[in-house]
Amino acid sequence: MSENPPLLRPDLARALVPDTRRARSDGRAQPTIGMVSLGCPKALVDSERILTRLRAEGYAISPDYKGADAVIVNTCGFLDSAKAESLEAIGEALQENGRVIVTGCLGADPEFITGAHPKVLAVTGPHQYEAVLDAVHGAVPPAPDPFIDLLPATGVSLTPRHYSYLKISEGCNHKCKFCIIPDMRGRLVSRPAHAVLREAEKLVEAGVRELLVISQDTSAYGVDRKHDLSPWKGGEVRAHITDLAREMGKLGAWVRLHYVYPYPHVRDLIPLMAEGLVLPYLDIPFQHAHPEVLKRMARPAAAARTLDEIAAWRAVAPDLTLRSTFIVGYPGETEAEFQTLLDWLDEAQLDRVGCFQYENVAGARSNDLPDHVPAEVKQDRYDRFMERAQAISAAKLAAKVGKVLEVIVDDVDEDGATCRTRADAPEIDGNLFIDEGFEGLTPGDIVKVEVDEAGEYDLWGRLV
Repeated sequence: MSENPPLLRPDLARALVPDTRRARSDGRAQPTIGMVSLGCPKALVDSERILTRLRAEGYAISPDYKGADAVIVNTCGFLDSAKAESLEAIGEALQENGRVIVTGCLGADPEFITGAHPKVLAVTGPHQYEAVLDAVHGAVPPAPDPFIDLLPATGVSLTPRHYSYLKISEGCNHKCKFCIIPDMRGRLVSRPAHAVLREAEKLVEAGVRELLVISQDTSAYGVDRKHDLSPWKGGEVRAHITDLAREMGKLGAWVRLHYVYPYPHVRDLIPLMAEGLVLPYLDIPFQHAHPEVLKRMARPAAAARTLDEIAAWRAVAPDLTLRSTFIVGYPGETEAEFQTLLDWLDEAQLDRVGCFQYENVAGARSNDLPDHVPAEVKQDRYDRFMERAQAISAAKLAAKVGKVLEVIVDDVDEDGATCRTRADAPEIDGNLFIDEGFEGLTPGDIVKVEVDEAGEYDLWGRLV
């Protein structure tokens, strides 16, 4: 049992891959594919879809390189540091196994990969599932066994059984100058509403207690489809995030919304949170607060109006948790602009905050902006920002001591139970720890806990 790392970089996360190797009914060796999955939850869902297709075709999945006939590396290309980690993972796979297929965001630039690792078998871009399967077929022909190649209805999952990411769209229509995700993943393409809801329903039926809704821009869901109607439960449902959230909230699981832009219609989600249909939690990438910095970023937001929106949201749902990420040291950022960000943070009182120091990314338009901030200044601003954010987090958590909260159990070991409150998303937010009377708990349980201790990011409590 350990405290949640407060500065965990989700773009550098490495998923745990299950081991599905077993003996075939005919005694022959089962073709085996290793998988290394890097990056954000959206990449994790891509990995799950690839593994599900491979399992359905008779491949075993290996969590490491040994014994695998080939290895798939699902890469991240969000920042140069993430690209470097992806290249390192590819190199490690080549050294340990030798037969490597590369996919994911970094695969959108195949020459970048082959220039560093010319011996890879194939390179495909993000969400190009058929191309990945074709590459696997070419390297390791399938050999299905009908006696053992049976899949659960939900497919292969890289998350614990009690929660699951649910991707509702691909791509993004924004043109933020620091981001190359739209170049890699394309423009917004939303899934039909009934397809999303059917997947959500199947996940809940299979035991999932928490649905984590993800996309590049969750609040833009359905814009590309002109919010068309789909048949659902004897009626119709719009391809709109409000309708989608309302219907998912009826399935009986926690529903958590990630990557939400503060468009005006987001206020329509808040009553659903006040009613208990959706968790009172919004993950919104504000990125900065000074209007001139936001303009240089080409961000679709205005900081002054955002503060008014936050106040209006909290008036409807007082227990609303707000998570966000920010960039410090963006090209041209002055000390006065940075101070505006600190002042804004003091006023906004966000619950969960992450921060990046600006990095150039190959292909990003921000690279060409004037007045890049020196590294030592970026580090100083990062330290000051995080000190302010930590103080806000600590004060907010201290105010929860003595309160009774509903939590979901993520893990139980000999030391205690690691849980999360409704205000905490897995991996990126804090935890609540129970170190007495936890023996009867199992992952996925939702229980009530009285908080008796608080830190900067985590809570401790006892079962009620």
